[in-house]
Amino acid sequence: MTEVSVVITAFDQGGLVAEAVASVWAQTVRPARVVVVDDGSSDPGSLAVLDRLAQSGTEVLRQANAGVSAARNAGIRAVGEPFVVVLDGDDRLAPAFIERTRALLDGDPEMVAASSWMRTHGVLEAEVRPGGGRAVDFLARNGCPATALLRRAACEAAGGYDEAMRAGFEDWDLFLALLAGGGSIGIVSEPLIEYRTSPVSANVRSMTQRLELYGGLIDKHRPLFDAHLREALLALEGRAIGLGARVEELLLRHPGEPFGEVSYGDGGMAAAVRVASARGKGYSSESGIGSNQ
Repeated sequence: MTEVSVVITAFDQGGLVAEAVASVWAQTVRPARVVVVDDGSSDPGSLAVLDRLAQSGTEVLRQANAGVSAARNAGIRAVGEPFVVVLDGDDRLAPAFIERTRALLDGDPEMVAASSWMRTHGVLEAEVRPGGGRAVDFLARNGCPATALLRRAACEAAGGYDEAMRAGFEDWDLFLALLAGGGSIGIVSEPLIEYRTSPVSANVRSMTQRLELYGGLIDKHRPLFDAHLREALLALEGRAIGLGARVEELLLRHPGEPFGEVSYGDGGMAAAVRVASARGKGYSSESGIGSNQ
């Protein structure tokens, strides 16, 4: 079976990094190497944790703060194993993560990366189920968690993580680059990533710039988007329809909730008609329905 190394990125995350490292050493398939890349931590407590990890046998690389992409690239360059897991320092792996994702890559030479569903904790307790897939499946949304098992050679051929992308979406960018030449990203249908959620996390903060960041991905990977424009637009419309259906369901469950402004040209008015009919009400200004019909 193919050997695996693990790269964990850390930046002022205190004892959470020790939890991440412990989850890696507890894997059913023991990694050949575990490398923690410290991206310029300055918090004394975090530095003390990193010192203890280094003294206990975990490799710790230190660099000036340059962002998570630079830290991941430094770790990947430092290892020589064909497969490498990238893990953020505030997350954890369930014991079977390496075993199950490695089996996917070993079983399909065209698969460039593999990951799994996630179980979130912190402010949100939920199971999240990314779908993976081929390049076309990644045009409308990111189909893979940032925590993933990568083919190191494919990652290097794709140019690694873009170190200029410090506002987010650097993982999505890499996945698009990995898939541009074909192949797929596999997902284990079990929650094998324990993902910490916080309102101040980098992932949540990046959503405030989602349109700008997504536009950057389109510009950077323009040939890929051009080649699959129809599929990308249909996928986006499908997601909008799905979100609209959820809003419609919520309005039906809460008959006292006003409609607010009814959108036009995207199915919003039709949805409002269905809800109003089910509620036994007609259109009126008192019902909260706006004039944009």
